Amino acid sequence: MIIVNLDVMMARRKMSLNELSERVGITVANLSILKTGKAKAVRFSTLDAICRVLDCSPGDILEYRPDGE
Repeated sequence: MIIVNLDVMMARRKMSLNELSERVGITVANLSILKTGKAKAVRFSTLDAICRVLDCSPGDILEYRPDGE
């Protein structure tokens, strides 16, 4: 299972969903889907933009946990 920790990184950077949306160029609705873990896929270009704005790496946002944990 892939866990999305976007909300954790946003909190660490004290950044709102609206601000991240504006700076990354992605709609609030799409970021919200990603943040809640409901996204089925994410483009590398989107992940790159998010990491650039939040000054982090993909591993800070995406975490793998084996099923059942």
